[in-house]
Amino acid sequence: MGRVLTLFVILLAGLVGLALWLTRPVPLSPSELPQITGDAEAGRRIFLAAGCASCHGDGGAEAQEHPLLAGGRRIETSFGTFVTPNISTDPVHGIGAYDLAGLASVLTRGVTPDGRHLYPAMPYASYARMELQDIADLGAFLDTLPASDADTAPHELPLAYSLRRSIGLWKLRYLDDRFVGAAPSDMVERGRYLVEALGHCAECHTPRDRFGGLDRTRWMAGTHAAGQVIAPNITPAALDWEIDQIVWYLESGHSPRGETASREMEEVVAGIGQLPREDLEAIATYLKGLAPIE
Repeated sequence: MGRVLTLFVILLAGLVGLALWLTRPVPLSPSELPQITGDAEAGRRIFLAAGCASCHGDGGAEAQEHPLLAGGRRIETSFGTFVTPNISTDPVHGIGAYDLAGLASVLTRGVTPDGRHLYPAMPYASYARMELQDIADLGAFLDTLPASDADTAPHELPLAYSLRRSIGLWKLRYLDDRFVGAAPSDMVERGRYLVEALGHCAECHTPRDRFGGLDRTRWMAGTHAAGQVIAPNITPAALDWEIDQIVWYLESGHSPRGETASREMEEVVAGIGQLPREDLEAIATYLKGLAPIE
């Protein structure tokens, strides 16, 4: 009996050790990355496409033009309330001390440079597809923005969701840098990158399972809560607009039926609508090529 108990304890300890190793946060090291120089002008386009100001700024067009990325916005979810952090150039309260490896760790791994898991309220599950040059360009643009010494409030989460180590388990299941949509042409490939990576459109337009992971079998099929549409179905089954109409909506926030974008989408349009027309056409072409889902 004693020997069986000893073996059980050893096995249990081994399983715990394996779980801790698999879920550990591992930030990127500068030695893992090639030497890349960022371009701030190109980085502004990445900033607009990625919608950084929508969560970390004051919102709206003004936040896109003169962004002070002090954070502090409250995001209500079924898992609790998340508060967006300060990502200004302040080296203490913001991310001013981050190098390329630090920024890439946050965006593609959801891990801070000092080795803490970030909650997936930040869309790193989408940003994981970002190209390293785009991350470097984004960092160069962020470095041109003003600093804020604002210290944001902590998240308000139930105890069950407050243990950051458990996020490592979530990442094992859901952090996947593979693209979902097909890319039969260069234009569609560009649109796919803008939609699935930078624009992280699926974070709102794709249903989630009970653990908060995106349901890839219903890609872009819309989300609902309490019988209400949160984000509409944007597959061809529901979005029957022509490419020029989609482009116009992304530029103006006005649909072909005369409807205006919701507050959340209005902030997206304020950024993404400033991209070159060929990028907006690529987005529209990608969306028109998605599998229709009712």
